[in-house]
Amino acid sequence: MTGLGLYDSSVPAGRKRAAFTSGEVPVAVYGLGKMGLPLATVYAETAGDVIGVDVDPSVVEAVNAGECHVTGEPGLPDALESQVERDRLRATTDGSAAAAARVHVVIVPTLLSDDREPDLSTVEAVADDIAAGLAPGDLVILESTVPPGTCRDVLRPHLAAESGLEPDAFGLAFCPERTSTGTALRDIRGAYPKVVGGVDDESTRAAALIYDELTENEVHVVSGATTAEAVKVFEGVYRDVNIALANEFARIADDLGTSVREAIATANELPVCDIHDPGPGVGGHCIPYYPYFLFAQAEKPLPVTRAARDVNEGMPAHTVAVLADELAADDLTLADASVLVLGLTYRAGVEETRASPGVDVVSILAERGADVFAADPLVDPADYGATPVALESIPSGSFDAVVLVTPHEEFERIEWESLDPTVVLDGRDALEIEGTETSHRVRTLGGSRNGGPTVLERPREEPVRSGADGDD
Repeated sequence: MTGLGLYDSSVPAGRKRAAFTSGEVPVAVYGLGKMGLPLATVYAETAGDVIGVDVDPSVVEAVNAGECHVTGEPGLPDALESQVERDRLRATTDGSAAAAARVHVVIVPTLLSDDREPDLSTVEAVADDIAAGLAPGDLVILESTVPPGTCRDVLRPHLAAESGLEPDAFGLAFCPERTSTGTALRDIRGAYPKVVGGVDDESTRAAALIYDELTENEVHVVSGATTAEAVKVFEGVYRDVNIALANEFARIADDLGTSVREAIATANELPVCDIHDPGPGVGGHCIPYYPYFLFAQAEKPLPVTRAARDVNEGMPAHTVAVLADELAADDLTLADASVLVLGLTYRAGVEETRASPGVDVVSILAERGADVFAADPLVDPADYGATPVALESIPSGSFDAVVLVTPHEEFERIEWESLDPTVVLDGRDALEIEGTETSHRVRTLGGSRNGGPTVLERPREEPVRSGADGDD
């Protein structure tokens, strides 16, 4: 065992800081995914002696070659290459190879089981690797989002049992990842304050010292690891509830006979108001999962959180129901329709389909008997049950309906005037079709921000009742 242990109250803070920034303290980062790789790179920039651990051999091979496997992160390829060339960062698939580390940083996914219970198996597997080489004075930092209480009730006992150390022989802190795809380096380096909470005071001090070096922003120390865990979960649940409110507004747009997007945008001019935009659903590896972390921990019902999750999970079906209403105006059913879905990733420009509403829309359309086509610049629609359509082939296609779910920038190049007249459902208010020389009938989910009615062409005397009973 080499290097200084930062979980040691007898060592002055100045000595610890100097050791950490000089490369005297080896660091291991477990998980080199789209958030873990940027984090490992920033640790390497700061500490100088970092080993990254990942189960995927191709990821490890790429990192050791100085190649960035994570796309869409400005500055990361150059930063990674620089740290590898300077021998400050290397990678391995062997968790035991990181046994020499004195700081262990865990940033692996926490998913849900089939019955939607938090699945900590990946975190616990990493803990097994850490425990094999854990030494007195080591510090373990968890950045993976977990149910509040995980460090205290699960991880600390697990590490102690597997390592044979007493729980107070090593430090453990939770420091939530507060990073967005596409701005990872900026965020890690200091776009937001870093939250730090340890299982004891010395763990908190050690983790705060580290992140004070990593970030240019302030380090917000909270009372403990469980509070820090709750901060991260609460941030995601707040957004889920906010989006659900916007989606609930969108579902009554026809009843109100107005554009709820225009109303939301105008309401948000008031400083105390911050309503999100509606859409076909909520995807990704964060927001759709975090409410279930609370459901698993709370002994009492969480009616607001549960209702919000139900609304958002029902939006893909609602989107399909709105489309069915539009097709019915042409005496066409979904079972007889060909539908093109634009966008399968959960977010524009991000190659991830976990919990993506686009994937759900494709599945529901197929269940309803539609002939489903899809276009996405980042993933193959065939992997998700849809017939792929190349972007350049869209104008020459013939579809009864087109649904925009994910507003990829590439869709701005679609030549709508060359496409046969069709029903277009814009789920994000992102298409610029109105005013072009087309005869498409365009409907925006929830209405457009510019104040147009929910049905831009061929308005009806009676509002459409979107989302018939049984469809949501």
